[in-house]
Amino acid sequence: MRHLAKIVWTMGLLLLLCGQATAAEPPTAGEIVTQANLAAYYAGKDGRAEVAMTITDSQGRTRSREFVILRRDGEDGGRQFFYVYFNKPSDVRKMVFMVHKFTDRDDDRWLYLPALDLVKRIASSDKRTSFVGSHFFYEDVSGRSPDEDHHELLETTDKAFLLKHTPKSPEGVEFSYYTTSIDRQTYLPQRAEYYDRNGRKYRVVEALETREIQGHPTVVKSRVQDLASGGETVSEFTKIKYDLNLTEELFTERYLRRPPREVR
Repeated sequence: MRHLAKIVWTMGLLLLLCGQATAAEPPTAGEIVTQANLAAYYAGKDGRAEVAMTITDSQGRTRSREFVILRRDGEDGGRQFFYVYFNKPSDVRKMVFMVHKFTDRDDDRWLYLPALDLVKRIASSDKRTSFVGSHFFYEDVSGRSPDEDHHELLETTDKAFLLKHTPKSPEGVEFSYYTTSIDRQTYLPQRAEYYDRNGRKYRVVEALETREIQGHPTVVKSRVQDLASGGETVSEFTKIKYDLNLTEELFTERYLRRPPREVR
């Protein structure tokens, strides 16, 4: 009887250990990318931030941009709305950039140019071009859809996941692949490195400072470096707030020419 009890106890211990091993299985590349996308772009139901952008060219000359960005989520990981209103300098004051982000088709993007009183649609082919003269791209503002790339987990360290991302449609982008380092605790992307068709690293996007705001780990300072030209752009985010109950109406074309009070 004692022998039987020992066998039962041993089998139970083995089952427990097997269960623990299964629970401790590392996430897949797809699961990591999904969580990173939610952490970086879907904190809260909506959000507002003021952004100061400093653009430095290869000769060390600087320019600045100041704007307010609003975001509203249709659903986590799904449809999303962005509204960017520029305050400074004077040549871009009252300019508006708006995005309707989709998961099943190309995003809709508009740019309102007050000097010409012109609303311009930004083509999908232009999403990886300079955002208002900075080293950020239009696509960086609302994020790249995870479905546009193949994802591979290269390495897991104590602090981060290192992944490689290869575009499914390489003819539509200027890079051959990029890698990301994603924090294991917060799932916030910490660094992305882009490689050209010759395998040379030419662009780096990184989070310089993060902070917890209303329970959400948040990037408050980021930088893009153009290794080919030597220039860079640094963005600092202040007065960040989440869950403001922003309405979908704010993200319609009628507010391109008439900015809502939420950005003033």
